Amino acid sequence: MSQICQISGKRAQSGNNVSHANNKTKRKFRPNLQTKKFYIPEEDKWVVLKVSAKVIKTIDKKGITAVIKESKLKGIYTGA
Repeated sequence: MSQICQISGKRAQSGNNVSHANNKTKRKFRPNLQTKKFYIPEEDKWVVLKVSAKVIKTIDKKGITAVIKESKLKGIYTGA
C-alpha cells in the first residue's frame, strides 16, 4: 500500500541529505503513518484507516465524523 495518509493526503516529500562537506544526496521524508481502526457511531460501523500521527491527534480532538466530513469536502477521503 502507498505511503499516503487517507485523511490529510500527506505523502512522501523529497529532499537532500547534506553532509559536513556540503555534499548533497537525495532522500525521502516519509509521513508517520499508522494503520488504525476507528468506530463511527452515526453509521454504527468500524473503519480501518492509514493515517498520520498528527491526524490521530486531530481525530481525538474533533471526532472521527467531523474529520472525515472535512476531508470529503476537500476531496481527499473517498471511502465509505
